[in-house]
Amino acid sequence: MIDFRSDTFTRPTPGMLQAMLQAQVGDDVFGEDPDVNKLEAMMAAFFGKAAALYCPSGTMSNQIAIKVHTQPGDEVICSHLAHVYIYEGGGIAFNAGAQVRALEGDRGMITAPAVAAAINPDDVHKARTSLVCLENTSNRGGGCCYNWEEIVSIREVCQQHRLPLHLDGARLFNALVATGQDPKDFGQAFDSISVCLNKGMGCPMGSVLLGSENFIKAARRIRKKLGGGLRQAGYMAATGIYAMENHIQRLTEDHLHAKQIAQTLLEKPFIGHMLPVETNILIFEVKGDWTPQFFADFLKKEDILVMPISPTQVRMVTHLDITPDMVEKTCQIISEMQ
Repeated sequence: MIDFRSDTFTRPTPGMLQAMLQAQVGDDVFGEDPDVNKLEAMMAAFFGKAAALYCPSGTMSNQIAIKVHTQPGDEVICSHLAHVYIYEGGGIAFNAGAQVRALEGDRGMITAPAVAAAINPDDVHKARTSLVCLENTSNRGGGCCYNWEEIVSIREVCQQHRLPLHLDGARLFNALVATGQDPKDFGQAFDSISVCLNKGMGCPMGSVLLGSENFIKAARRIRKKLGGGLRQAGYMAATGIYAMENHIQRLTEDHLHAKQIAQTLLEKPFIGHMLPVETNILIFEVKGDWTPQFFADFLKKEDILVMPISPTQVRMVTHLDITPDMVEKTCQIISEMQ
């Protein structure tokens, strides 16, 4: 089966499995798991942040960050397509008691002027604006990457209004590889960063939350309250260490595979608008006699899985388990579709 539904479907490579077997473990709630401590230090140093916290998932690391940065009744600014807003189970309201000011933008990317206009005045009738969240790459934006100058501009707006800036970097490694940007620049621009290891990096689980020492101290307390305190987590942290050492640059293969599939799709008359393919995500319209579900059902008969995401759109995601032969087979089948 060739599975393009998500990059969360990857399985550990042989090298990663060996790293798990060799992991040193302790009780992470006591701060005594050597590989968790090593992974947190490695990630903090990579992004130039003071401290890090290993979490079970990207949703948890995002929700912890939002909880630390806000108080109940506050307002969070983000894109109307942001993962923290539409794909985390209403967690901003449930966990933090905050509401969202959702902004329109280009493929899930918002601008500094829009952020500035959305900040509420100091008025008792208004919710207190307390946080701005960006997502890079943007999932519903087809894996697009923020322009660095726009991030800097948004950062300047946040500094002017004394607002923290959080990054949902679920696929930040994809953005780094695609743009060549320095990870430490992100560490300087954002007050907190959530980085997933269970997507393009190929780990079975895990996300790392980055920030100042005081921020991570508060985050650790929230993680405990959410039930995210881990015990012998070194077996999983070892996969993150392995991925950091072996899986970053190989993301270029995923990006190439996505572009190859996109080129084949765009040659078909039943393919409509496709979002620009910058990294490993393809989002495209199907039209005519085809529907997203019909398209998915057709490919499933050929042992290829894709995901309908709207009445007109399909999503495909390339990842560690997609080989060049799988891409060639997929392109051949698509080229033969009428």
